[in-house]
Amino acid sequence: MKLITTIIKPFKLDDVREALSEIGVTGVTATEVKGFGRQKGHTELYRGAEYIVDFLPKVKLELAVDDSICEQAVETIAKVANTGKIGDGKIFVQSLEQVIRIRTGETGSDAI
Repeated sequence: MKLITTIIKPFKLDDVREALSEIGVTGVTATEVKGFGRQKGHTELYRGAEYIVDFLPKVKLELAVDDSICEQAVETIAKVANTGKIGDGKIFVQSLEQVIRIRTGETGSDAI
């Protein structure tokens, strides 16, 4: 089992969620986050004063998937979230030791 964590632009959330559903991913956790990478933020004008916005709004998605669809899920996220512009995001893949569904006590892939 793998844990896929991805940081994407907020307006891509619905597209990515729908594409993941189509390939059989049944659960996704989304969190609104702020951050920066090479994009480095930008300057804005507010009430006549210019200030630097270092942290840009992003969406962090976390999904636990079986090894059999991990590569397909990563490819789907990369394809759908891509705008070709700086700040498209990152995808991180980690191994999951164990997953337990609290309600039923199911473990492993059955709990996903």
